[in-house]
Amino acid sequence: MSAIATGEGQEAVALLEQTRETVTPELRRAVEGLPGPMRRVAMYHFGWEDADGSPSAGRPGKALRPALVLAAARALDVPGGRAAESAVRAAVAVELAHNFTLLHDDVIDEDPKRRGRATAWTVFGIPDAVVTGDAVMALALRLLADDPHPAAAAAAARLTACVIELCAGQQADCSFERRTDVSLAECTTMAMAKTGALLGCSCALGALYAGAGPDEVEAMDAFGREAGLAFQLIDDLIGIWGDPEHTGKPAGADLLARKKSLPVVAALTSGTDAGRELAELYAGPMTSDDIRLAAEAVDRAGGRDWAQAHAADRMGRAVQQLSRAVPDLGAAGGLLALAEFVTRRTC
Repeated sequence: MSAIATGEGQEAVALLEQTRETVTPELRRAVEGLPGPMRRVAMYHFGWEDADGSPSAGRPGKALRPALVLAAARALDVPGGRAAESAVRAAVAVELAHNFTLLHDDVIDEDPKRRGRATAWTVFGIPDAVVTGDAVMALALRLLADDPHPAAAAAAARLTACVIELCAGQQADCSFERRTDVSLAECTTMAMAKTGALLGCSCALGALYAGAGPDEVEAMDAFGREAGLAFQLIDDLIGIWGDPEHTGKPAGADLLARKKSLPVVAALTSGTDAGRELAELYAGPMTSDDIRLAAEAVDRAGGRDWAQAHAADRMGRAVQQLSRAVPDLGAAGGLLALAEFVTRRTC
């Protein structure tokens, strides 16, 4: 996947790289504090070690969520303030929470690859991957519990509530695989919980560490949620048409798993012949030819166009919410660049 070569894209790439340089030392210190067996799984999952414990130059994550924390803190900080510096632990906490979900999602979805190499559960087994995910989430909350910043308690409470919502979204996503009557409204609500909630929480934590008031914090949360839904729509498109060289996953992985992603549900509920063809394909096991036919059916039923248009609409809503918190959007350039970057990825 790639970003369109715009000024915003270049700014976002620089922000993400700067964020990785800022948060990785604290993130690594936290992970290295885990007991031996879990530390080994986590170090592998984060790409720092190979399965045998030797150093690795694995592909790092995007660091989008910690970047949102720091960018939100900067956007709402007072002139000359150091809110972003004080929010590093919060940024690490959301990255740990995100990786808790990835470790569990890979098990639930039986994904064999992440970031171009074997997933942790396929290397170390399901029990070790699940338990390590639990421990990584506990690390996130411990970081906030030990943080002396006055916003830390509110941040911990908010992150905890977010993770509960996120888990509810994951549970709904799993339940959809067993149903044939999933509505587009249900699927949108699921995606908002599963993806939008943590992006919203990231922005809200940055606002809290900048000393923002309740209205600004809620507006930042809403911005992140709307941008997060746009992100999920694009991610769902990539899950169907993405290039394995860029995604690190097999082509059509979501179709193979018969996921009820947003473009798929838009197609299934379209009332078209192509939508009915897709429903028939989803009713049984998928061959490689079936995956190709399913992707074509989603496209012909309008699922692809709907997802692209809806992603643009959600980004418009996100900007409206951001302007409530930061009336001068020039001060929120980092947030806008990050949101634009993740919703301009290509398949």
